[in-house]
Amino acid sequence: MSIKRSAAHVLVLLAAVITGVFIMLEAVRADAGFGKFTVLLLAAMIGIAGLALISAFTTNGRMFMGLIYILIACTFLNQAFFAIHLGFFSLFIYRLLLIGAGALHIAGILTNRHHIDRWNRVNVKGVLMFFALWFTYGLISLLWAKSVTYGIKYLALMAMGMFLIYLVVMFIQRLDQLMVFYGIWLVMTIFVMAIGFYNHFTHHHLPSSTLYNGPQYKQHYPTSVFFNQNDFATFLCISFFLYAAAVKNMKNGYVKAVSLLFAICALYLIILTGSRASLLGICAGAAVYVFILLPSLLKKLALYAAGAGAALFALLFAGRITNAFLNLFSAPQAMPGQHPLPSNLARANLLKNAFHYVIDSWGFGVGAGNVSYYLKAEPVYDTGGVAEVHNWLVEIMANFGVLTMLGYLTVYLFLFWTLYKWHERKTENQSRLITEGLITAMAGFLVSSISPSSVSNLFFHWVFLSLVIAAVNILRRLQKEPAVTAYYEKQGDAR
Repeated sequence: MSIKRSAAHVLVLLAAVITGVFIMLEAVRADAGFGKFTVLLLAAMIGIAGLALISAFTTNGRMFMGLIYILIACTFLNQAFFAIHLGFFSLFIYRLLLIGAGALHIAGILTNRHHIDRWNRVNVKGVLMFFALWFTYGLISLLWAKSVTYGIKYLALMAMGMFLIYLVVMFIQRLDQLMVFYGIWLVMTIFVMAIGFYNHFTHHHLPSSTLYNGPQYKQHYPTSVFFNQNDFATFLCISFFLYAAAVKNMKNGYVKAVSLLFAICALYLIILTGSRASLLGICAGAAVYVFILLPSLLKKLALYAAGAGAALFALLFAGRITNAFLNLFSAPQAMPGQHPLPSNLARANLLKNAFHYVIDSWGFGVGAGNVSYYLKAEPVYDTGGVAEVHNWLVEIMANFGVLTMLGYLTVYLFLFWTLYKWHERKTENQSRLITEGLITAMAGFLVSSISPSSVSNLFFHWVFLSLVIAAVNILRRLQKEPAVTAYYEKQGDAR
């Protein structure tokens, strides 16, 4: 089946889902006399009709791939347009689709053996095993967690993200499928940025934003479909480099020009958010981009220069570095309270609290999701009422312990290194587009992840990781089994 026809199938199903969403929204706004569950049933009927339409002239495998692509696209809508609140848990569009995809996947496992073939073609089993062990440790940590409710909510978010990674790795196993994923990210980012510009120029925000009906002096900050402007900026930091890689590696001049335009838009919106960490992420990613494009000799010189610069910096500022480290474990500067603190002091105290909890738990962490509970109920250092760590790696360490944080960092660096080594092979444009975009985006995200209050509830983090892991899986398979991979590419295997 041609790519154009496959794209048409996906568009038909996407149109059915979007139609159902808009009907739901209009019914809820109009207060039509029936509850949200009735409206949800109507949307489900429309979705089923769309699935039936596609299944009439396509294979089950291609239909499921269409569902995967739509699921990925809907994750970019976040929680902005539709939500069903079930106590402490909420269902959004992408969560409903994820549940549906999971049910279909389980049904497929029970009815055929194709999934065994797919699993045998996975070359990142160690990475998936780490996520499984991480989640298992999180469950065990509930035994000593002070708030099981916080822990269950946190683990539920993790489970959805990790399951998305598993689905993507299992079903996106060809380079052309990976390019579709990459393209979905670029296209949906346009939609997300359009809402951001709307926020900035009209001072109107979606109900999911903290700035919705918020202080007037903050209304110019764009938040788009996210909770606040820092979350939006971190997302844009990733997207900027995906666009930048498209500018460099796409052959079509129109695509280059459009990608350049949207890269500039992403950078401009980051500036509008005022997120300094995301701007630092842009600088870090840009430095990595320049480095990977250097000739081998200049790369060695750059590494020597960077090492010498780091050593000189450590020597010149040894006293300040030592004081900063000691301050992490010093006595509280003020009694915990709810009054506002300067941003830099609040963030410093958040880190000091987190390190205190890690030491107090003997390096095992306070339990899944419980660092927020501790910061809210038992802060050692004054944070002005802030109950999130604002640092992703430290958040992992405080919740799950030092070993889990080191494991996450090791997996992250392994993925980064694998992409870098593949880039050094001087491959074709598509592979360079993937590797350059993901390498630089990973560098940018690692720095900008200190901007959001918490990354655990940012689902695009899991979407991005699934894109990276799927890319590494495909590239490693290309390296190990070039002949077999070429066969599946030619056959268009969609099982």
